[in-house]
Amino acid sequence: MTIGDYRKYVCVVCGYVYDEAEGDPEGGLPPGTRFEDIPDDWVCPECGASKADFELLEE
Repeated sequence: MTIGDYRKYVCVVCGYVYDEAEGDPEGGLPPGTRFEDIPDDWVCPECGASKADFELLEE
């Protein structure tokens, strides 16, 4: 993977899309935070689902 090649992950519960390029600043994840680097206790900002409830979004 090259630098800048960010992926997106979708919450299977509510459809929220986590974009690595954008991060989740309100949730403490700055832009550029890779999904694998997100703490396991992070939850979906929309519905509160766990990190395990996210799947890679194939575009």
